Amino acid sequence: MKTTTKLISALAFSLLASSVMAAVSQEEAAKLGSTLTPLGAEKAGNAAGTIPEWTGGLPTNAAPLKSSGHIGNPFANEQPQFVITAQNVEQYKDKLSAGQLAMFKRYPETYKMRVFPTHRTAAAPDAIYEAAKKSALNTELIEGGNGLQNFTDSRYYAFPIPKNGLEAIWNHLTAYRGGNVRRNIVQATPQTNGSYTLVSFEDEVAFPSEMTDLDPERAKNALLFFKQRVTAPSRLAGNVLLVHDSIDQVREPRQAWIYNAGQRRVRRAPQVAYDGPGTAADGMRTTDNFNMFSGAPDRYDWKLVGKRELYIPYNSYEIASSDLKYSDIIKAGHVNQDLARYELHRVWEVEATLKQGERNIYGKRRFFIDEDTWNIAHSELYDGRGQLWRVGEAHMIQYYNLKVPTYAFEALYDIISGRYIAIGMSNEEKPHQYGYKASARDFTPAALRNAGVR
Repeated sequence: MKTTTKLISALAFSLLASSVMAAVSQEEAAKLGSTLTPLGAEKAGNAAGTIPEWTGGLPTNAAPLKSSGHIGNPFANEQPQFVITAQNVEQYKDKLSAGQLAMFKRYPETYKMRVFPTHRTAAAPDAIYEAAKKSALNTELIEGGNGLQNFTDSRYYAFPIPKNGLEAIWNHLTAYRGGNVRRNIVQATPQTNGSYTLVSFEDEVAFPSEMTDLDPERAKNALLFFKQRVTAPSRLAGNVLLVHDSIDQVREPRQAWIYNAGQRRVRRAPQVAYDGPGTAADGMRTTDNFNMFSGAPDRYDWKLVGKRELYIPYNSYEIASSDLKYSDIIKAGHVNQDLARYELHRVWEVEATLKQGERNIYGKRRFFIDEDTWNIAHSELYDGRGQLWRVGEAHMIQYYNLKVPTYAFEALYDIISGRYIAIGMSNEEKPHQYGYKASARDFTPAALRNAGVR
């Protein structure tokens, strides 16, 4: 009887501890904006002086906007400090991941990294910094870590001072990327010889806190609303995807619908989750590869490996330039590395291992998350046998004029087949529209038919 009582007490304590393990004390939260940046990164530079102190990020006038409305390059006059190639990679391998080393091995003649001085350009609006501090003090993990509570009032950066891998990945899932946004982007899945056909999308993302006509009850567990319309090629044009993502995706799983222009009908799309196929991706990515990782984290055990210094794509203004054509970027094997810019930054390393009894085509995933933005900068995806299969790179950029840290585009390389997918490019498109007024009526299944009219 005593043993049973002790077990019950231990279980109760464990449950109690797990329900409050996320929120930090007032003293710890006070580090945000002092020794830590407002989003939880180390404010100080590194001992070697190769990573500078964070001093607030890029100012909003860091470079003149182009006449088209696209942003300019604040670092246009900089030259690489050095270039890493397959011939000298051993010299730099302590600052490279296994996936990056695999890219040098797979493409020894063409893959390289031009390494530039490090600039800690990340900045966000003051309201977002305040939201992050509110999250630190109040947000907690629930449902075994697969949902959040006390998060509705803050909405961004659930755990700016993370204690485990699950909290770190939730920071990526809840990172600020400009709020409501409309964007025209393209996707390419080149063959091994470099030939490709572009797929064009019109994306819309809206957040509950920025949708005044959203029912308050519906908003309580809503994370974001996403709509994606295919505009080219003609055989796919008019197809529309609608996604409702929830804060607790186990209690209320992701809801998705697809409007098929050929059939002129709307249907539920339960496959738009986890390792379901990505839209028009030719099998080169899964649904949860979008934005480097998206959706529910419940099928994996998450481990916070620690923090390290890594060369990652950063301040990618050159490869994102509106002066370029997509043919300048898309090459055989990988994107044009003569345009890619790398810098040394501190990243959180997080490892996800597929739980016993769960299924996903990736048995293990490793993510390297930029400390300043909580955006995943690099990923390694392993198959069920433990073999490295795919390597992800996100070319990060700061929209300095709007204080939005986001991606120029992301690429996912299949190092076995020699193919890849690049998604999110907008070089030849009109500038993204941030802060637009979104209506809940436009993110309903009934609205899909109108959105899909060719």
